[in-house]
Amino acid sequence: MAKFRLQHVIGKYIADFYCPERKLVVEIDGGQHAEQAEADQRRTEFLLQRGYRVLRFWDNDVLVNTDAVMERIAEALSDPHPHPLPGKERVEQPPTQAPEEPKRLERKR
Repeated sequence: MAKFRLQHVIGKYIADFYCPERKLVVEIDGGQHAEQAEADQRRTEFLLQRGYRVLRFWDNDVLVNTDAVMERIAEALSDPHPHPLPGKERVEQPPTQAPEEPKRLERKR
């Protein structure tokens, strides 16, 4: 299960929600964002240049289309990052082996 931080500081910005495991930022935009589209674009570019993925939703969609919003977030969490930073490529981990049974020490008599 992915964990999100609420109002997480990234540079000079505060992300509404941030999942550090997936470098996923989720922004919930209210009506004021229609008037500040340029500022939002700069913010998104700042985050993208630093390797973050950004999802934006209108606050009304979060309230009215909650299932669709949650599905989109779940899709983003299940997909590997489309443009990882150099050296941060997703590497398949070898399957882990079950731990060996602890060896029992015999007591000397």
